[in-house]
Amino acid sequence: MTKQFVVNKKGRRTAVVLGIKEYEELLEDLDDLKTMLSRKRERSIPWEEAKARLRKRDLL
Repeated sequence: MTKQFVVNKKGRRTAVVLGIKEYEELLEDLDDLKTMLSRKRERSIPWEEAKARLRKRDLL
């Protein structure tokens, strides 16, 4: 990840400059985390049951 820092007069980092690709990857990661958190309360099913459902629909 290529990054550059903007510093103030005291040399303290105040901002960061990222490439577009890195920025977009960070946004995608953030979106994935939001999705994960929103689904945290959903009921889960065992993997074997999920596979059986997918096979029944010819999706696996």
